[in-house]
Amino acid sequence: MSEYTISEIRPGNKRDLRKMDALLEKEGIERDKNLDYSIGLFDEDYHLVATGSCFRNTLRCMAVDSDHQGEGLLNQVVTHLMDHQYQQGNVELFLYTKCDSAKFFHDLGFYEIARVEGKVVFMENRRNGFSGYLEELKKTARPGGRVAAVVMNANPFTLGHQYLLERVSAENDVVHVFVVSEDVSLVPFSVRYDLVQKGSAHLPNLVYHPTGSYIISNATFPSYFLKDEEVVIESHAKLDIHVFQKIAAALGIQRRYVGEEPFSQVTGIYNRVMEEELAACGMECVVIPRKTDGDAPISASQVRKAIQEGQLEEIRHLVPASTYEYFTSPEAAPVIEKIRKAAEVIHY
Repeated sequence: MSEYTISEIRPGNKRDLRKMDALLEKEGIERDKNLDYSIGLFDEDYHLVATGSCFRNTLRCMAVDSDHQGEGLLNQVVTHLMDHQYQQGNVELFLYTKCDSAKFFHDLGFYEIARVEGKVVFMENRRNGFSGYLEELKKTARPGGRVAAVVMNANPFTLGHQYLLERVSAENDVVHVFVVSEDVSLVPFSVRYDLVQKGSAHLPNLVYHPTGSYIISNATFPSYFLKDEEVVIESHAKLDIHVFQKIAAALGIQRRYVGEEPFSQVTGIYNRVMEEELAACGMECVVIPRKTDGDAPISASQVRKAIQEGQLEEIRHLVPASTYEYFTSPEAAPVIEKIRKAAEVIHY
């Protein structure tokens, strides 16, 4: 039996990263762009025989050299990554895997949340995690004949977001507003959530929710084992909708509203898949045209660009008063500095 050593593969270690990339490529995987901790299992000759990584509280990019499969090495990788996550204080863990690998991870204590057949399975390490989340959501259900939902990042909350919520509020009895709670945006979740609530406080039939880890973001959805970009987008959308269908059933949601995104190919594909998937389960997807500033649609990217360029007065006509007040207050200084230093503030 060979002896193996587990070592961290650091971002600056180009030699080990090359070995990691070669192993992943050999096993049909591409290194994910979103990783914050990676490890390798090395033999006595410092050959890389297995690897795995984390991004936030997800496990990803796990592979074992085909010459060493059957030695229990993936079990060692997963166990180490889970221990690392626990040491970071992350006890609720998630992973995405190919459908034919789901049983292996189930045997390691992971439970299926949703799947897209032939593409991807979304799993967590708690038997009752998702069902417990749904039970908590049920407590927020309100009676109403027409119940709708909106999922938004609001990075930050603009007059476009406000217009969308006003339309949804006027057309429905109850509106469940899910704000993406992962802190992967330039404006932190605590600020975004507060600005959404303040900017829509005049709408009495809104119920607000953080998304937690179950409504999937672009940052957490992996692309490393789905090679075609359109397949990645479609699989992400389908998985998101499969999870959302269960959330909708818990809250009696009949419609999901989205804002039109005329410049984004990604969102165009996403919205098309969403319409198809929701229709298949008897739900409606309603696309609302963007509110415009003159001839141009209002966008959060436009607001971030103005902030980056130090043109705070330019955002006054693009955002609600509460958003403008925040960005002109001392409290916003760290967020403004982060936006100004960002390499890219326009997202397509």
